[in-house]
Amino acid sequence: MKIGLYFGSFNPVHVGHLIIASHAVNETDLNQVWFVVSPQNPFKQSASLLNEYHRLHLIKSAIDGEKNLRASSVEFNLPKPSYTVDSLAYLKEKHPEHEFSILMGSDGFQNLNKWKNYEVIVASHTIYIYKRPGFEVTETFGANLHILNAPLLEISSTLIRELIRNKKSVRFLVPDVVKEEIELAGYYKS
Repeated sequence: MKIGLYFGSFNPVHVGHLIIASHAVNETDLNQVWFVVSPQNPFKQSASLLNEYHRLHLIKSAIDGEKNLRASSVEFNLPKPSYTVDSLAYLKEKHPEHEFSILMGSDGFQNLNKWKNYEVIVASHTIYIYKRPGFEVTETFGANLHILNAPLLEISSTLIRELIRNKKSVRFLVPDVVKEEIELAGYYKS
C-alpha cells in the first residue's frame, strides 16, 4: 500500500490540514495519508505545544470514519526531538509491506536541505508537495517530486490558538468535534 506521511505538530489540527490530506488521497496514487504527530519538532519551540496525546486524540476525532486517513503516534516512542529520517527508518522496518512517501507544503520543502540526513530521505522516498503562496518550488534537492494543486486556505494553528486566547470563535476553522474537545478541555486558553 502507498502511504503518504503528513508530519506535523497539528497544534491543533484544522480544516486546512484535512483538506490537503483528503486531496492527496483523492487526487494521487496514495492509498492512505497518515497524520504523524510530532511530539517535538526540532524547528519549533515545545513550550507552546499541547500534549502530544491530546493532539493525537484531536486528529483521531477529526478523521473518525475516514478509512483512508489515519493518525500515527509513531514518533512518541522515538528519541526527541523527532527527525523525519529516523521516523521513516522505523516505519520501514515495522511495515515493510508499505511504500512510504512524504506529504508536505512548499514552505517546508524549501528547508529540506537543513533536515537531518535529507539526502537519505530524497534517495528513497517520493515527496508530494502542496503549494503554499509565496513558496515556489525552484530546487528539487534531487528528490522525486509530485506537485499538488490542492485547495489552500489561509488557516494556521497559530491563528486558531490566538483566536481561542482572545475568546473568539474558531467555528468553521476546525471540525466541530475538535472545537468541542478544545472548549471542553480548555485547551489553548493561556
